[in-house]
Amino acid sequence: QVQLVESGGGLVQPGGSLRLSCAFSGSLFDRYAMGWYRQAPGEQREFVATVASGGGRTNYAASVKGRFTISRDNAKNTAYLQMNSLKPEDTAVYYCNADLINYSYWGQGTQVTVSS
Repeated sequence: QVQLVESGGGLVQPGGSLRLSCAFSGSLFDRYAMGWYRQAPGEQREFVATVASGGGRTNYAASVKGRFTISRDNAKNTAYLQMNSLKPEDTAVYYCNADLINYSYWGQGTQVTVSS
């Protein structure tokens, strides 16, 4: 059974940075595509970024491209989301996702608040 645990959220001022981590427990981490999604209050969950199983191919939402970087360390069974130049509109609960064909798992989320 796969479990995902996010960490690294918190309160940051506009223009600041945070790095989120997603610890994967289970087997075959290197076969899963890993993704980050977010959900703001009153909004639907939205796509942020994904990284392919091998780590070579990434994809970003237009709203975060150039500011956020997704990566993974297959030796540590961990995925990351480096967030720079944060804006108040980035405030949301950020969720980690692991996806492999018919299997998809979610973490419990970590709160990111961007405010002065």
